[in-house]
Amino acid sequence: MSAPVLVDSNVYIGLLRRGFDPAVVLSEWIGDGDLAICGMVRVEVERGLRLERIRRRLCAFFDVLLNIPTTNRIWSESASQAWLLDRVGLILPAQDILIATCAKEIGASVLSDDRHFDEIQGLRVLRPEAELGNW
Repeated sequence: MSAPVLVDSNVYIGLLRRGFDPAVVLSEWIGDGDLAICGMVRVEVERGLRLERIRRRLCAFFDVLLNIPTTNRIWSESASQAWLLDRVGLILPAQDILIATCAKEIGASVLSDDRHFDEIQGLRVLRPEAELGNW
C-alpha cells in the first residue's frame, strides 16, 4: 500500500468495542505503509474513551502517526466542499467533510464504515470489513 491511510474514528471505536487494541490491529494491517491522523479524528476518539490507560496508549499511538495539520487551506477547502455539497442536496456532517479534506490534502485514502465519505469526489474510501477481515 503506497498512499497513506487516514483511519476514521469509527474504526478505532469499533475495534475498541470488540476488545481489540487498535494500535496492534492497524499496525499489523498497514505493515510498512503510513497511517495518518487529523485533529478531528483524534478528538472524536479520545473524547469517548473511558479509561485513562487506554487513552494514554492511544495517544502514544496517535503521536507516531502521520499528522495532517488543519491549515487555513484545509478549513477553506472544507467550507467550499460543504457549500457545494449542500447546493446539490447532500448535507454531510462537517467533521466528515473536514476529515475527507485532510485525507485529500496528502493523497490519503480513508478507512471508514461511514458511507458519507462515498459522497466526496476524488476520495478513495477503504472499508474495514474488506481490509481488516474479522477484527
